[in-house]
Amino acid sequence: MIDYLLYKEKSINGRYINADIIQPCFSKLPFPLIHIGNSVDGIEINAFKLGSGQKKILMWSQMHGNESTTTKAVWDMVNFLQSENPLATQILKECNLLIVPMLNPDGANLYTRENINKVDLNRDAKNLSQPESIALRNLFKSFQPNFCFNLHDQRTLFSAGNTDKSATISFLSPSSNKARDITPAREVAMKLIVGMNKMLQKHIPGQVGRYDDGFNDNCIGDTFQMLGVPTILFESGHYPKDYEREKTREYIFLSMLEALKIIAEDKIDMYSTGDYFSIPGNQKLFFDVIIENPELVNPEIEQGQKIGIRYKEVLDVDKVIFTPEIVEIGALDRFYAHKTIVCVDTKDFGFNSAEIKLLDLLLKTKN
Repeated sequence: MIDYLLYKEKSINGRYINADIIQPCFSKLPFPLIHIGNSVDGIEINAFKLGSGQKKILMWSQMHGNESTTTKAVWDMVNFLQSENPLATQILKECNLLIVPMLNPDGANLYTRENINKVDLNRDAKNLSQPESIALRNLFKSFQPNFCFNLHDQRTLFSAGNTDKSATISFLSPSSNKARDITPAREVAMKLIVGMNKMLQKHIPGQVGRYDDGFNDNCIGDTFQMLGVPTILFESGHYPKDYEREKTREYIFLSMLEALKIIAEDKIDMYSTGDYFSIPGNQKLFFDVIIENPELVNPEIEQGQKIGIRYKEVLDVDKVIFTPEIVEIGALDRFYAHKTIVCVDTKDFGFNSAEIKLLDLLLKTKN
């Protein structure tokens, strides 16, 4: 059993992670950085290698600048791999890792999905219109990996199937064509996902989802899978009461190590593609907050209706603020909430109209 806290990189936390914040992590690496290019705004994009084995794994994080959980987990993994743990020794002996902790530093600065040109780098695999996209593709060509880990975050609205369990971690073995055929590369990625899911069910049972596999050759994962390299999409999702995604970070760390362990030990074929399809597909069934009985406070709302609220992530200097927004009013019978507010009496809450004073309400929370 790995003691995660021994390896957690304590210098980085929260949701806002930019290039300046991870510089101390780069600085303490005992090996040279590999400069793979610059962002549109001129920020260096760096990578580094770990291990001396024959099994080559390319991984990159923060392709979307506002998806930082996996970046934190990558540095936790790097700390582990530099330890004397026997698993770390085995992985470095069998594997050769090439890691890009932050592919989109401009987007990270601005806390946006796109780069500074407002281009989604994960929809630029064909056009290669942006320097960040070109840097990754050139790295892929020169390194010729045997496996790729595409590291992302997903929104709090996802459930693990048609359940009241949020999708804390989701995976995808991307499609290689419109028919979604199970090609050899896709099969290998599926088996690795099954192995990670088996481990995760011991920690977060029912909280692992399978991301939609609709084919899009503009996506980098689909492209690399088409090129015959097993590619896994990691999606960091919501763990209860963990909007800073520090707990999810731990499960991503454990997932990456499990995948590397399976690769290092040549145990991929121990797992079945059939079990991949038993992982429940993600559904969009969660609100951050559902308000029940709102008609007791606002008579303009019909009896039996509920208010669904989702948070908008807003950068305030160097901190992400979760701003509540009403996105739906209705029966919401099929939906779940990370928090539920039950209106009991008009004196309990301070709103008068459809423009609810949400901050007052959120103090009156029933979990």
